[in-house]
Amino acid sequence: MESPGLVVHGQAAPFSTALRSLVNNPQFSDVCFVVGQERQEVFAHQCLLACRCNFFQRLLGTESGPEVPRPVVLSTVPVEAFLAVLEFLYTNSVKLYRHSLCLEFVEKVLDVELACEALQVAVTFGLGPLRERCIAFIEANSQEALRTHSFLELSAAALLPLLQSDKLCVDEAELVRAARSWARVGAAVLERPVAEVAAPVVRELRLALLAPAELSALEEQNRGEPLIPVRTRGTGVRCWQRGGGELEGVIWLRVFGKTGAARNAVTPSLLGGANCGGVEVPRPA
Repeated sequence: MESPGLVVHGQAAPFSTALRSLVNNPQFSDVCFVVGQERQEVFAHQCLLACRCNFFQRLLGTESGPEVPRPVVLSTVPVEAFLAVLEFLYTNSVKLYRHSLCLEFVEKVLDVELACEALQVAVTFGLGPLRERCIAFIEANSQEALRTHSFLELSAAALLPLLQSDKLCVDEAELVRAARSWARVGAAVLERPVAEVAAPVVRELRLALLAPAELSALEEQNRGEPLIPVRTRGTGVRCWQRGGGELEGVIWLRVFGKTGAARNAVTPSLLGGANCGGVEVPRPA
């Protein structure tokens, strides 16, 4: 077996500084934007913009597509906001002085690839309006957003509002799988157990919405790679289905107990029965 190669990590600061020097630098640039009412020329590099942001990838076209007129005119975009966005795309960081202009531009270009990354920025810097806009976008494009690389890089604080949302258009089993993938990435980066990384967010997974077969499969997977804490609980709950519809009552749920039972006093009935992925929630007398 071939031995793994040595991974060498360079310092991030010089790399970021070098890329920052390319922002609005005509040297080696291959695209020019005419931005704002001032019609200021801004120079950039197509390959970098296209690989970092789908908006620019579509704007600049593809090799087989029609050539984009040069220069590219963006008359409605403030120059300051455009330069800030470029700096972020080039260096993955930016200092915002008049952030409202930048937020307006980011909201205009928001897409599936950018949404989770923008959400992380919004949570990190306390940008409430952008946070809400990103969450609404991800709710409407849940399946696609959960498959992006930037979803796997979210912090726990950024992932929590997504898992707490009642409007995600995704099956709960798929959301559990996405959470596990997210925890695996975090565990590898932080060199911590998957269950420890997942602990701050896993309680937001709505296991009561899983079908019996899905619970059994999750239990089996949990034995090999713990994700859900092993505990027995009996609680009065109000459980919203993703996308609407309320379950209310008392759930007695053994979550991966030592006896191996995935459910206790939970029978398939509500939400269409076992064949449709539903579970009955007994209502209190």
